[in-house]
Amino acid sequence: MVEVVFKKELVDYLDELVHILFKEAYFSYPENAQIYVDTIVDFINDAITTFPSKVTPQNLKHLGSNYIFYKSNKRTTWYVFFENKKNAYIITGIINSHCMEAAMLQKK
Repeated sequence: MVEVVFKKELVDYLDELVHILFKEAYFSYPENAQIYVDTIVDFINDAITTFPSKVTPQNLKHLGSNYIFYKSNKRTTWYVFFENKKNAYIITGIINSHCMEAAMLQKK
């Protein structure tokens, strides 16, 4: 059995992301912002073992050794970083395509 574990900092970040998305008017209702974030989490839980992962570039290794990506819409891709220890995937970082760091991944 495979276990997917999110670092506490990421759980806190994803909870805060719901509030930010609503506050910044990306979504009209908090429920829709929650659904958006839940969809990202569902993708991670469902795809972490099957989606082809990539090795993280050296200058971003602090986020995690490997990563997968989730394209949530035409404008935004989420990069999910993780460590794989036997049957456990530890989610260690997440950024989106609007971050400066993401430019290092998009060139690959």
